[in-house]
Amino acid sequence: MEETSFISSSAQAAVPFLTKWQAPSNIALIKYWGKTEPQIPKNPSLSFTLSSSVTTTEVDFTPNPSGAFQFEFYFEGKLKPDFHPKLNSFFERISPFIPWIRDYALKISSQNSFPHSSGIASSASAMAALSLCLMDRERKLDATVSDETFFKKASFLARLGSGSAARSIQGPVTLWGKNTIQSSASDLYATPFGTDLHPVFTSYQDTILLVDKGSKPVSSSQGHQLMYNHPFAEQRFIQATTHLTNLVSLMKSGDLEGFIRIVETEALSLHAMMMTSNPYFILMQPNTLAIIQKVWDFRAATKIPLCFTLDAGANVHLLYPEANKEAIRIFIASELAVHCEGGQYLFDQVGSGAKKV
Repeated sequence: MEETSFISSSAQAAVPFLTKWQAPSNIALIKYWGKTEPQIPKNPSLSFTLSSSVTTTEVDFTPNPSGAFQFEFYFEGKLKPDFHPKLNSFFERISPFIPWIRDYALKISSQNSFPHSSGIASSASAMAALSLCLMDRERKLDATVSDETFFKKASFLARLGSGSAARSIQGPVTLWGKNTIQSSASDLYATPFGTDLHPVFTSYQDTILLVDKGSKPVSSSQGHQLMYNHPFAEQRFIQATTHLTNLVSLMKSGDLEGFIRIVETEALSLHAMMMTSNPYFILMQPNTLAIIQKVWDFRAATKIPLCFTLDAGANVHLLYPEANKEAIRIFIASELAVHCEGGQYLFDQVGSGAKKV
């Protein structure tokens, strides 16, 4: 589909409308690092959709006779004008595709099920939840919008707010970016993995170890920018594309050994790009490395298929089959919690995607 396919043709008069949606965060297994405008990835990515780590957003649409679009944003019940620049940019990007929004004033109320700076991508779940609310309004204006179009356009809109948000609409596994595996794949929106996902991955566990809850010295947006002149950028994009092709095959067959090898390589490759950019930077902390080493030692000693992945930060996501949950949680409490800030970690698992609440 082309961008023009997403332009709404609805011309109905504005009426009051209230809706609320819950969207999950996601954890990328194949990492996207490097983009062009507007939010087009330089390589395809693949992620687990989470279950418990969600943003719930309510949008109250009020007709605005003045014709001047406006909004208020509340987070955890408090008015947050400091979020306005990011949201302004988002609305400017999406308004050509939902021109009816100019007839409304919005009250946006949002809250997360997980704490701030917890190593979970809140921008992904937040932009996904907001985009679903917008699409709910559009579907009321145009009854011909199918479920497929609804979720595809929600992913398209969410991407324009935060690239990884494209993957926070559906589950349990989604792909974003053109690739040779899915003929329906696009840089404009994410697509579900499909029905041939091996059952072991539909209940996979993700425990997030909170190594460092502070703000990152380099934001993800800045990190993406540093890929423009990176000496290893093109090789990295090729690597990620090859990894995605191989990982999809492994996730169809249920090959956990191959899954672990690619997922951990992707995590370390992401951070290698940070350490070799100009300027270079390091987001991992000593406790991140201590956890990784203990994970490797535990896996070698027990043969239990526990692995790690990292986002652009110091916190560690532990991934493992549900069947091994009890043994791994004992290991986390006894060996890994000491490396977490305040001994904190969060349990989550793969989920089915967003829902209306």
